[in-house]
Amino acid sequence: MRTKRFLGALLTAAMLSATVGAHRPGETVTPNFSRAIPNIPGKSLVAVEVAYPPGSASAPHTHAKSAFIYAYVVSGAIESQVDNGPARVYHAGESFYEAPGAEHRMSRNASATAPAKLLAVFVVDSGDTPLTTPHE
Repeated sequence: MRTKRFLGALLTAAMLSATVGAHRPGETVTPNFSRAIPNIPGKSLVAVEVAYPPGSASAPHTHAKSAFIYAYVVSGAIESQVDNGPARVYHAGESFYEAPGAEHRMSRNASATAPAKLLAVFVVDSGDTPLTTPHE
C-alpha cells in the first residue's frame, strides 16, 4: 500500500511539474490539487492556478491528448481562443472548456493594467504527460 501511495505521489508531482514547466515567463502557474479519481480507474483530476500579470500571455499550446479542461476565471479578465473558434473575453466568475485534443491558440490577460487569475481543472488519463506543450 505504501508503494502505491508513493507511486501516486510521484505521478502527481510529475504531472504538476510538466504543467508548470510548459508556460512562458511572465505568468505564474501554481499547483492547486491533484488526485486519482477513485471511481474512474486510470483517470486523475489535476487543478492549477494561472496568474497573469497585466498584459501577459501564455504561448499557444495543446494539452495532453486525454485532457478535458474546465477553466474558471477567478479574477480579472482572460481572452481565450480554442481551436478555430472566436476569441472571447471571459470575466471573473465565467468559465469555458477545452475538449481533448483542442488547440489553445490564445490565452492572455485582457487588461494591460490589472492582473488576472484562471483556475484550470484537468480530467486526464493518469499517465498522460506532459499536461501542456507549447507550440514551437
